[in-house]
Amino acid sequence: MSREQKRSAMLQVRQELITELETLYSRAFDRIGEQDLGEGAVARLTQLLLISREAAITPLRQEIEAPLITYAPGEGPTAP
Repeated sequence: MSREQKRSAMLQVRQELITELETLYSRAFDRIGEQDLGEGAVARLTQLLLISREAAITPLRQEIEAPLITYAPGEGPTAP
């Protein structure tokens, strides 16, 4: 597998993971809403889920959005 194919495969895996996580969290939010827990408990659980969601998804998104390094160290446009 070429370097570009590996990069493309990793990108696809990350995107699929993000989609799966978003689905999982959406279902969790729905379940919380279906329970008769009271406003305070629902608010706290929702806050915890939001924190958890961000912690799970943000690193995957950041890696997707990270700039691609196209030069080896010492060979880039700023190399001596």
